[in-house]
Amino acid sequence: MNPLVYIFVYINFSPASFPTYASTLPFLSLPLSFISFFHCSGHCWASLCPFILLHLLSPVPAATMFWKFDLHTTSHIDQLLDREDVTLRELMEEDDVLQECKAQNRRLLLFLSQDHCMQELVSLITTEPPADLEERSRFKFPNIACELLTSDVSIINDKLGGEESLLEMLYRFLEQDPPLNPLLASFFSKTIGNLIARKTEQVITFLKKKEGFIGLVLKHIDASAMMDLLLRLISCVEPAPLRQEVLHWLNEEKLVQRLTELIHTGKDEERQSNASQTLCDIIRLSRDQANQMQENMEADPLLAVLESQESVAGLLKNMFEGERSEASIVNGTQVLLTLLETRRLEGLMDLYSQGYERSYTVNSSILNAIEPHLKDFQQLLLDPPKKSAILTTVGVLEQPLGNARLHVARLVAALLQTSAPSICQELCNLSTMDLLLDLFFKYSWNNFLHFQVELCVAAILNHPSSEERPSPVETGRTSDPQTSIHNALVAHLFQKCQLVQRILDAWEENDKIQAEGGTRRGNMGHLTRISNMVVQNLEKGPVQAQITDLIKELPEDCRGRWESFVDETLRETNRRNTVELVSTHNMHSSSEDDDMESPFPNDLSLQQAFSDYQIQQMTANFVDQFGFNDEEFMCVCAQANAAAFEACCKERIRQFDDAEEEEDIWEEKEMNYATQAKSRTR
Repeated sequence: MNPLVYIFVYINFSPASFPTYASTLPFLSLPLSFISFFHCSGHCWASLCPFILLHLLSPVPAATMFWKFDLHTTSHIDQLLDREDVTLRELMEEDDVLQECKAQNRRLLLFLSQDHCMQELVSLITTEPPADLEERSRFKFPNIACELLTSDVSIINDKLGGEESLLEMLYRFLEQDPPLNPLLASFFSKTIGNLIARKTEQVITFLKKKEGFIGLVLKHIDASAMMDLLLRLISCVEPAPLRQEVLHWLNEEKLVQRLTELIHTGKDEERQSNASQTLCDIIRLSRDQANQMQENMEADPLLAVLESQESVAGLLKNMFEGERSEASIVNGTQVLLTLLETRRLEGLMDLYSQGYERSYTVNSSILNAIEPHLKDFQQLLLDPPKKSAILTTVGVLEQPLGNARLHVARLVAALLQTSAPSICQELCNLSTMDLLLDLFFKYSWNNFLHFQVELCVAAILNHPSSEERPSPVETGRTSDPQTSIHNALVAHLFQKCQLVQRILDAWEENDKIQAEGGTRRGNMGHLTRISNMVVQNLEKGPVQAQITDLIKELPEDCRGRWESFVDETLRETNRRNTVELVSTHNMHSSSEDDDMESPFPNDLSLQQAFSDYQIQQMTANFVDQFGFNDEEFMCVCAQANAAAFEACCKERIRQFDDAEEEEDIWEEKEMNYATQAKSRTR
């Protein structure tokens, strides 16, 4: 048949019927994807004519003709791989080498997994680049090498984790003298960490054969990447039996004891800080995983050692032995705080009424080890490590509070939350709270300290009553020593520490300063909250009766000042501090709308429902507590909004009447808007 006939047939077939007849045409060796492109994209079939003529008149196969139009892009990496002499560096110069690797480009992966390529990649992340290179390009290839090795591609993981020679190359990085290059250390840690997660058994077996592995890691603990590597060993090993085996191995290597030894006066501060952070992370990780374990699972040996009295006593000995340094005190106290850590609170909201609920019971061995050293912490409050004067926004501070004393305040607050009788008794004997209140008023601009003192007062005033604890009968005693000791602590707070008198004096002094044009003191917000705590516990609280009696014991003039302060000053302060919600109808976009009333219904019940919906805790019985579920709530909102919108349209849109053609629709006229109010029962 003449080619022109075929062209005529192509042009006159409708696009819908073309696929039906296409199979009958003799020259459809054209790629179907090519023809479908024209069919689906709505091109005129006449536009196929040049291609059809080329196809019919050329001896070259149609598929070849199609690809000659270069409608398909080929990766430049594939072009490089076509060369026999291509090098790894040439491939790493390509911007898309990482994407091609993660996209499982088979040719690229086979090239990278060759022995000489893998060795070069490992060498790049473990060898210091030449110093004469430009700084911003020195670590370009090591960075790309690390990304390739950790791209989570099975063929690379298998090669790196299965070849002991490659693991030996990696391991030799640890055998260098400190300090390690921090960037190379991070590449090394990331690569080993990826292998621990993906090729666990092979890597753990290799590392366990290295007797000095833990020692080398701790030798370089000043690099934070080594800390990350230790945590990978603790948290990324699966399944559970293998993880337990690793924990026992680390315990046999005395990991906890060796980390504790690093928190010592005279040690490098960076090493102390990283050792402390590692111990804190081990505690948290171990407790989190212990909560997820089944009851028949073996306990974590590292956590058991950390919580032992011997281990805590060793840590405290290192902190106070020899010349005291702020670094060892702060880092050691951080470990103690983690051991005493209770459920984290989002803020101080409802702190006073809810108390201090703990997610676990603090091990008594921890408290027993801390108690003999409370006098050492007390001495730190009196005589902290010397610090130079510093310039602040409110003037020169000759004797700064210092991080050491701040951490002591944090520790005291945590210890008071445990409500341990012996601890409370010792703190009472040492008058620690009296000293903390002195610092509270002396350092009136240190809000970190103010918050900790506030926590201390809250812990004392919100101590659980005896009814909330197990009955003394269960222990065979006729009285509860914990209650009597705590009552002594409350009495100490009001009598020896003179909390009420301090509040009144500080408030009056601040009023005098402000009256003279001075600045309001920085601790007044926390002082307001402490005052409210006292008032709330006078009205209702576990020690209500005792506080009432203690207030009555105040001198008459002081008691009168307190009553006047509560009824007038504190009440007015609370009123000013209360944020009142602003109604939306009082907010206007311009002054022209001042006299306009909103056509939308002011449905306060709907607003309240939405507010309740936002702040309601997402508990299992949320639907029963709230009254209706999410779908019902959204349906109610949708109905209310639809009704409001319809009302607005009815009031604001005037229908044009064809009979009033002569009326000027743009003439200014007075417009009235009806206010519609609707109510909905919850």
